[in-house]
This record gives sequence, structure tokens and C-alpha cells, in this order.
Amino acid sequence: MKPTVTRTFTTTAAPEAVFDYLADFTNAEEWDPGTVSCERTYGGGEVGTIYRNVSSFMGRETQIAYSTAELERPTRIHFTGHNEQFDGHDVLGIRAHGQGSEVTYTAEFAFNGVARLAVPLVKAYLPRLANKTVDQLKTCLDRLPSSA
Repeated sequence: MKPTVTRTFTTTAAPEAVFDYLADFTNAEEWDPGTVSCERTYGGGEVGTIYRNVSSFMGRETQIAYSTAELERPTRIHFTGHNEQFDGHDVLGIRAHGQGSEVTYTAEFAFNGVARLAVPLVKAYLPRLANKTVDQLKTCLDRLPSSA
């Protein structure tokens, strides 16, 4: 079974502002506590855009190539990440909620080779990381324009 975590939260930011911010994966440097650096290496932000992400996970740094798999403005964003030991999916759902938005963030991880041995540790660590990510993400999104 692939380790997966889902969190839903609200923000004061308008759905369009949330979409624009999250669709630019370089912003992960601000909202993802595991991202050390993220740079666009191909494309202009559309489906097929590729990012080089350096992540720190459980004390180890690794480079992951992320690509934009889906963009359905302003409701859905899907990124895929890959390296020799990791495959991941980050899916962000966005919908209007009051004067702001409701965001559902789902992260799914798959490990290859020797890295599969870490799955039990990853499953235990994910809830804590997910809570930290949501706290940081909400803070960033709440700085964006609202629908009011």
C-alpha cells in the first residue's frame, strides 16, 4: 500500500488566487516545509512544465523532478514527482467557501528499490509532516487576495 495523506482546510484567499499560487510549483519553497529549493527547468507553467525540487525528508536531501500533470482552473492541480527511488502525486482540489476557499491536499508516495524498506517509517511520519505542511500552506494562502 502506498503511503497517502489527505488534509482539507479553509483559507481566506479566493479560489483563483489559490489556484494561481499553487499552480506555480516554485512557490513550494514557501509553503512546503520539506522543500529546500524548487526551480522551473522546462515550460511556462502549463501542463508538462518540469521543476527540479530539492527536498529534505526525514533528515535526508534528495532531488525530485516534478511535472505539472493536470491544471483545471480554478479547481484542480496535479503534480507528479519522480526520481530513482520515489514516485509521488500531489493533488490539490480548490473550491469556493464563504469569502475564501476550501483546499484539499492529497499526497501519495511510492518507493522503489531499497527505499521501500522505509515505508513503515514514512507512514508513521506522514501525519506530522502533513499537519506542518497545512499550517505553513494556510499561512501563505491567507496572505493572498480574498473574494470579498
